[in-house]
Amino acid sequence: MTPEKPVTIDHELLRNRPLPSTDGDKSERGTVLVVGGARQTPGAVLLAAETALRLGAGKVQVATARDTAAAVAAALPEAFVEGLPILDNGELAVDGADRVVELAASADVVLLGPGLRDPECANLLLSQIIPRVDVPLVIDALGTAYLTGRLDGVRHLNGRVVLTPNTTELAATLERPEEDVEQDLLGAARELADQTGAVVLSGTGTSYVVAPGGEAWCSEAGPTALATAGSGDVKAGAVAGLVGRGASPEQAAMWGLWLHGKAGERLAREQPGFLARHVVEAIPHELARAEDGGTRAASS
Repeated sequence: MTPEKPVTIDHELLRNRPLPSTDGDKSERGTVLVVGGARQTPGAVLLAAETALRLGAGKVQVATARDTAAAVAAALPEAFVEGLPILDNGELAVDGADRVVELAASADVVLLGPGLRDPECANLLLSQIIPRVDVPLVIDALGTAYLTGRLDGVRHLNGRVVLTPNTTELAATLERPEEDVEQDLLGAARELADQTGAVVLSGTGTSYVVAPGGEAWCSEAGPTALATAGSGDVKAGAVAGLVGRGASPEQAAMWGLWLHGKAGERLAREQPGFLARHVVEAIPHELARAEDGGTRAASS
């Protein structure tokens, strides 16, 4: 049977899938643990962690390269920051896996992958973390290297997973030529969702959210200017922050995709030449507008 066409994400759809309330204290609004960032890429975890906080997560913890942990803590004083051992090339070492598993035990969601630069190192680290955790996951960027050759590697989490690969990472995870994936991105995302049992968020001009079983949603929100360094870290942080405050994986992926795209559209109009850090600041305004059904003024 031919899968149904994706449903377009819009204000009406989001209004019918309202996010959990942010009422209550910080403990009730969820703890997000962000794991990533090599010595050379501390900005990735900063962008992701701050986005999670801005979208309502109560607490954020960051586990990142020991060499840069102090700088990350100073740049984001709202977060708890743990320094992890690193290899000579600056990547996170497997020796830090036990500490990550300890931190994950008290988290409501773990975001794995922002700022990891080497697929082999990422695979080695995550292979010592993911099988040992029982908490919702968002796996971003090179964190998806863990799934290459082991697409059943998150099945034990029973669907409590969102994967956020770009097209190149999606192809690598499925071990298929990138040009084939580009020709049928929706079909590839559906394949990955079915093989892993996870929600998949991926796309370029049109982005898709796909649930296991094939149900899909799409959005064309977002200018080409969003294809900038750090933008994917912001989107992954948005999804993790929404899962942390209690959204389901597919709900968090839909809202995160929409908010990220609309923030980019707003910035393209008002602030040409914007950077990923500006998207972090714009996203809360788009959240307020979306929760008002799009009636709030864009300048609010």
